[in-house]
Amino acid sequence: MIKTAIIGASGYTGFELMRILLAHPEAELVAVTSRQYKGRMVADVFPALAGLTRLSFKDTDDLDSIGEVDIVFTALPHGTSQEVVSQLAGDGSKVIDLSADFRLKAPEVYREWYGEHTACKLLKEAVYGLPELHRDQVRGAKVVANPGCYPTSAILGLAPLLRAELIETKNIVIDAKSGVSGAGRGATLATSFVEVNDGFKAYSVGVHRHTPEIEQELSLLAGEGIKVSFTPHLLPVSRGILSTIYATLRQEITTEALLSVYADLYVDEPFVRLMGMDVFPNISQVRGSNYCDIGVRADGRTGRVTIVSVIDNLIKGASGQAVQNMNIMYNLPEETGLSTYPDPI
Repeated sequence: MIKTAIIGASGYTGFELMRILLAHPEAELVAVTSRQYKGRMVADVFPALAGLTRLSFKDTDDLDSIGEVDIVFTALPHGTSQEVVSQLAGDGSKVIDLSADFRLKAPEVYREWYGEHTACKLLKEAVYGLPELHRDQVRGAKVVANPGCYPTSAILGLAPLLRAELIETKNIVIDAKSGVSGAGRGATLATSFVEVNDGFKAYSVGVHRHTPEIEQELSLLAGEGIKVSFTPHLLPVSRGILSTIYATLRQEITTEALLSVYADLYVDEPFVRLMGMDVFPNISQVRGSNYCDIGVRADGRTGRVTIVSVIDNLIKGASGQAVQNMNIMYNLPEETGLSTYPDPI
């Protein structure tokens, strides 16, 4: 059994990690931490896990208390993960980090969007954990930077077209919407029920911190620098991301031919599902699952392509993808522990 621990397990992604790992047939969850809930039983904080675990939260500031484990998931805020991951990696643990701290390769880019980085050497060594693109690197990694939720949806939506050089690299527009859980479990006015219910708004327009992550990975795919127009929106739902992506086609091509390009890249991917001709996905059809569902249409009138990509932001956008990466690192079938069907109701 793979002995696992979660550092910072009291948020939404921490809960989903616990839920998945407790049911994983090849993993044992042996320790979880939380500064806020240290000393309390997990089942008291999350009654949904009553009868499923007898673990209590240890203090995040006492990493020695987690004991010997094979792999650690860190679900801490950006800026906080750096020191923790550095200590864990220095002690020889494999780490999958769910913060933004190790996703960007260039320290100067991290500094521009987040602030100073105190573990630049480790920043260069970390593998960006999008399995569909970096599976071979993930397999031998010591530190995996789990992708952000918006980037996962956008990158998977655009990857086939960039690899096939079918779209212009300028003027890519990513219009994305997320459920409220993407803002975290902490109470804020902006994400309270009264503020969110019956509303729909854009936020962080032109300045969202996932922008450089998207641009980094798209640039690698295209072999040239790419800048995108990325606008996130807040949906009055608990979970899910829907990204509608627009790009200019380099040649006249049919929707059927585009779908064939997507099928070629994703034919063996267990968690990417392609919609049929003129069918576009709904966030409800991936809820609670590790799937990314994609629909695409060529618009001959404008010479552009529209891609719609949906994920559950807490699963494929966070905890499920982290477990998928763990499975790869331990040579397990990627579906292990992740075969839960979507719950659209």
